[in-house]
Order: sequence, then C-alpha cells, then structure tokens
Amino acid sequence: MPSQSVLEKKKALVADLAERLKNSITGVVVSYEGINTEDDTKLRKELRENDVKYTVVKNTLLSRACDEAGLEGIKPVLEGTTAIATSDSEYAAAARILCNYAKGHDNFKVKTAYLDGAVIDMDTIISLSKLPTRDVLLANVLGAFQAPIASFARAVQAVVDKGGAEACAAEKAAQNAADEAAPQAAEEVSQNASEAE
Repeated sequence: MPSQSVLEKKKALVADLAERLKNSITGVVVSYEGINTEDDTKLRKELRENDVKYTVVKNTLLSRACDEAGLEGIKPVLEGTTAIATSDSEYAAAARILCNYAKGHDNFKVKTAYLDGAVIDMDTIISLSKLPTRDVLLANVLGAFQAPIASFARAVQAVVDKGGAEACAAEKAAQNAADEAAPQAAEEVSQNASEAE
C-alpha cells in the first residue's frame, strides 16, 4: 500500500489536473504510443508556441480529475498511453496541431476532446482542427473591415483624378480658345491703330 506522502502527492496532482481542465476552454486527449524523442520535442515546441499545455498523464489520475471537473465522458478512452493538451485561450490550436501530427504518425491517435466543458465527438474534433489560426482569422476580419474603406478611398481618388482630368481638359480648351483668339485680337488692334492714324 502506498505511503501517506505518496497518496497526498497523487491527490495534489489530481486537484491540479482537475483545476487545469476546469480553467481551459478546450482540451484534446491523445495516445502518444510510438512517438520518438525528436518528434515529441518538435510537437511540444509547436504546442507551446500556440499556448497549448501538453502533459503525459496516468489514466487513473486523469480519470479522477475528469470526475472532479465534470468531464466523465472522457473516461471510456483512458487506456494505454495518454497525454492531454489544454488551452486557456485558443480553441482550435490543440486539435489542429495534434490532428495534423496524427496524420503522419500511425501510432499517434486523437482519442477524444472537450470544448467549453463538454466532451465532443470525432467529427467535431476534425472540424475544429480545420479552423485557421487565430492570427489568420484576425487578418481575415481586418481585411473584411478594410475592404470597404479601401474601396471608398479608391472611389474618392477616382473622383479626384476625374475632376483633375476635367479641370485640365477645361484649362486646355480655354488655352486653345485663347490661342485662336489671340491672332484675331492682334489683327483687330492693328486695324484700329491704322484707322486711328
């Protein structure tokens, strides 16, 4: 039988894990069997860069944490090797990274996931994994906002350009009329001068 100190440590681990599950907006549970150290390091780095916390956990500890966090729907898949990736800020990052990784590694499998405190099915996980990154979504939204402003600016510039072209055309017509009238006016002046003599 484990000592009291070991039991206390396990209780603390379960409490921390349950708190992590409750505070996260999304989490993905995977089987990491067959992953080598180099691939694991790359995977963890990518997850870290996307604000996803990834931890290998014992099934019994995660099962107890799920009970405390109200995520009992995760428990049926808790067998074999298990790791959990959670995010407090990014809904799609964990699913996107882990599903893409699973495509290239036969033994690495997504077992289940949850979103806003509810366990979701594989179709929803796959749909979630296909969402673009937060930065791409923000860029798309910004582009959508900027498009009408850019169109308006182009329209104003076209009016200015057209108005400028019309003003230039009017000025040129006036200059041409003045140029045509100048010899006639000079002739009239010289005629008047002759008559005055």
